[in-house]
Amino acid sequence: MPVQRRPGNYAVTAWIGDRASAGNTSMSVEARRRVLAATDTAAGTITQHVFTINVRQPEGQPTGQGGTGTPGLTITFAGTAPKLSGLTVQPATAPLAVYLAGDSTTCDQFAAPYTGWGQLLPTHVSAGAVVANYGDSGESSGSFLNNSALFPTVKPLIKRNDLVLIQFGHNDKSTSASAFRGNLTSMVNQVRERGGVPVLVTPPVRRQFSGNQLNSTALHVNGLGVNLPAEMRNLGSTLNVPVIDLTAKSEALVESMGPTNSAQLYLRQAVDGVNDNTHFSEYGAGKMAELVVQGVRERNLPLVGYLR
Repeated sequence: MPVQRRPGNYAVTAWIGDRASAGNTSMSVEARRRVLAATDTAAGTITQHVFTINVRQPEGQPTGQGGTGTPGLTITFAGTAPKLSGLTVQPATAPLAVYLAGDSTTCDQFAAPYTGWGQLLPTHVSAGAVVANYGDSGESSGSFLNNSALFPTVKPLIKRNDLVLIQFGHNDKSTSASAFRGNLTSMVNQVRERGGVPVLVTPPVRRQFSGNQLNSTALHVNGLGVNLPAEMRNLGSTLNVPVIDLTAKSEALVESMGPTNSAQLYLRQAVDGVNDNTHFSEYGAGKMAELVVQGVRERNLPLVGYLR
């Protein structure tokens, strides 16, 4: 369902359910950005759901990888028996924005089964706050900082108290410690110049085991021997920046599931047609989003009041 709206933030109200029959309805916007998980409604029951949605062009990845989508706001209803009884779209007034700066593990992936955790984060966010996902595949801390479609585009949009979640590491395989710190410090300082709240998010682990434990590659020790998550933790302490340690949280999750069961978090040949121990299935992206939300609560970030 395309709705002609200019780039910006919109308050979307959906009445889910039907007076005559039971339903099961999920709701996604733009490039597979889930805002409502599959929800059951009994016959005769209609429930109101309100969301704040970020619209930009191109949708999906800011550099257009995978496609640019369609202009305006795209809303998709799915589920086993989708039921929609009404819908309104209005401009949103100065919502708290949560900007995501990251790579392919974060971004709005156009093509299933690839799913970034940023695509599932909005299912945890209530109206009045909006997730603006500027994650982009293949980006390192340096490339994201310098690409005109990425950080330079995000910076002027940031207003006071907006959050900017900064996650890099997967593509910093040959980045020196000093360059990595410098890139992140630049982003942190520029966010603060705008009155925003920078948050460092350490990268989620890859699924690469040595026995029952993840190896150093999985934990983002790069080709130069730089422990990238440790650099982010130390930088957070030095700059007084909140850190969500998604590396440690995802390490605990993946190791608790073990070498076999943890495969369901990632893409699998039998299910997805591809073996990939870096990128997430929809299930895995959802679990990573839950860990990020856990970190938001632990750090008592401004988004806490909008979590659901």
